[in-house]
Amino acid sequence: MAKTYTEEQLNTFDKATLIQLLLMQQSQLQEIDKKLQLLLEQAAVLKNNRFGKKSEKLGIENQVCFMEVDGDIVFFNEAEAVNALVPEDEEKSTKPKNAKTKGKRTADIKDLPVIHVDHKMTESELITEFGEDGWYQLEDEIYRRYRFTPMKIEIEEHHVGVYKSKKDNHFKKAEHPAYLLRNSLVSPTLLSGIWNAKYVNAVPLYRQEQEFQRMGVSIDRGEMAHWTILCAERYLSVFYDYLHEKMYDYHVLQADETPVLVSKENRTSGSRHYMWVYRTGKMYQDKPIVLYEYQPSRNADHPRVFLKDFQGICVTDGYQVYHTLEKEREDLRIAGCWAHARRRFDEALKALPKEQQKDTIAYFALKQIQAIYREENKLEGMSAQDRLKNRQLTVKPLVNAYFTWVKKNVLVVAAKSKTANGLTYSINQETYLRTFLEDGEVPMDNNAAEQSIRPFCIGKKNWVMIDTIAGAESSAMIYSIAETAKANHLKPYNYFEYLLTEIPKHMDDRDNHFCEDLLPWSDKLPAECRK
Repeated sequence: MAKTYTEEQLNTFDKATLIQLLLMQQSQLQEIDKKLQLLLEQAAVLKNNRFGKKSEKLGIENQVCFMEVDGDIVFFNEAEAVNALVPEDEEKSTKPKNAKTKGKRTADIKDLPVIHVDHKMTESELITEFGEDGWYQLEDEIYRRYRFTPMKIEIEEHHVGVYKSKKDNHFKKAEHPAYLLRNSLVSPTLLSGIWNAKYVNAVPLYRQEQEFQRMGVSIDRGEMAHWTILCAERYLSVFYDYLHEKMYDYHVLQADETPVLVSKENRTSGSRHYMWVYRTGKMYQDKPIVLYEYQPSRNADHPRVFLKDFQGICVTDGYQVYHTLEKEREDLRIAGCWAHARRRFDEALKALPKEQQKDTIAYFALKQIQAIYREENKLEGMSAQDRLKNRQLTVKPLVNAYFTWVKKNVLVVAAKSKTANGLTYSINQETYLRTFLEDGEVPMDNNAAEQSIRPFCIGKKNWVMIDTIAGAESSAMIYSIAETAKANHLKPYNYFEYLLTEIPKHMDDRDNHFCEDLLPWSDKLPAECRK
């Protein structure tokens, strides 16, 4: 606590003492000001996280930018390298944003079934209108409207023929679909609808229970949860394991994780539980796989087991667990995420008034990272070999310049500020942030994994928590199938139904080779599964 002095005491001090006292108080005020600025920044960041826009796009003018690298000045044209990330054809287009594409409505409805509905006048109505002199009919006026049929539930009553031999008294039943659960009313169509509502459209089971009640059907949430857990464990687990094996065929994977509340476990252990997501690399547009995995913690053992047979590069955020795995193995490399490096500067910038933003280190850091993204985006669509070659020519010099600039400015900013945090993060993650420069199949950021886990994050805002570990594990499997289906342009409901119909037929198989025909890219999938 600062010491206070009375006027009489100050009058007794000599000049040297007063100067020393003033310098000391000036230093204290500067320290207080720094702490105040940090508090204001934190408050602004919290406010922006709650109420502000989530976009990290940076609007900047066309101007020449420069940076000093090892004593030399490196210039680049910001109009080309740092301009807002807008495709060239979009910049040149003069077409209004909301202009309708001619023929779009016809294209949208061309594959829908058409129900022909006639509206004709009776003969008496025609006589009343036109008299006895007669009339002739012109070409029909035609208009189209959507017809929507709300969900309905019916009972399928299966009558299975049972036959008995007159000679040896043996029995034989006619062929019939395998049931999911013995003595249960659940069917592939019903369970697929429940899963599609919860794991694709984020509708909690209690809301589905209410909707069933409004339809006059008594299906409670406990029953739906019971069906979900049993059928996921019994049927989807086989296919999930097969997809897990398939994932090892890829050279690049991406990983992320998010906390989840498992009510009965969190109450006893008090620890945070997590849903992990692993997916094939963003560059693999063909045959993508997305897998969720529930784990009761965030320690290194979980990715260590999941990735034990994987050899290649895994793109992650800066979580130390992944770096630990890399040090343990020679056949695994970790690549960093530039979106995470950029995010800290974006938060620092949004904490400031607009008129102050352009004079900050955070602003200049964002401009440089955006320049790197701009050059990287120009390589989209290239082969891995061509992308790697062009990265060395156009992207690597910007990356080198950025890290040189970061190391020279890290000591200039206030410690513990968002800007300092961003600069320190970049320095600590430099090795991993540079990995994408060495392999054309590695994306620059981990956005694809974050997008894959987003449906789960949206869902948990509605249902808040999962009751049991069994429920969390089954949810992980169902989310995996749903997100893999969406990534492969399948209809999740139809794909669920197909898997729940086909997998029970193979429960007595000695191997899982039948799963090959069930893969999202299999040409044996029925047409109704595809968009």
